[in-house]
Amino acid sequence: MASKAEERRNALRATLIEKAEARIASDGLDQLRARDLAKDAGCSVGAIYNVFGDLNELAMAVNARTFQRLGSTVTASFAGKTIPPRDRLVIMSHAYLHFAEEHTLLWRALFDLKMSSDMAVPQWYLAELQAVFAHIAGPLAEIFPDWQPEKIGLMTRALFSAVHGIVLLGLEKRISAVPLDQIESMIALVLANVTSSK
Repeated sequence: MASKAEERRNALRATLIEKAEARIASDGLDQLRARDLAKDAGCSVGAIYNVFGDLNELAMAVNARTFQRLGSTVTASFAGKTIPPRDRLVIMSHAYLHFAEEHTLLWRALFDLKMSSDMAVPQWYLAELQAVFAHIAGPLAEIFPDWQPEKIGLMTRALFSAVHGIVLLGLEKRISAVPLDQIESMIALVLANVTSSK
């Protein structure tokens, strides 16, 4: 049974994650400040660092929730339906686009966090990312049943990168981007062609 101190710490942790999520959703990750969070949570700045090692660690906790919401959104896009794997990839990609449109700053925080592949990343965080990739790998394994897991993994990351790039450029309205109202068609075109040849 948790002690009173542990209960208070856990409650503060939950509050800080909630308040940080709200700040990121409204202002973006780069505007996350300990002083603002302390005011929002009704605690001292020092209390934040008694719960989280730094703001990066807190942002990772927010991102974990965003990964889960993204996964739920993608799963819900085809739940209860029997859909061929190629079409499922397109439907999930469209769900990804709409999630990014509706939660742009939280979605951006998933990729704007200061992290790299050579950093020590917590296993739970990698598991959240892998859960997102698993949604892509499943249909790919159906489309390419003879492929080894390593090749499926590589194609999974390639497709994710392609779709993410299209969405990012479109939402930022870059000169090289396709117009927003054509992004779904562009994604469908890319996925149909990439997954049609073995």
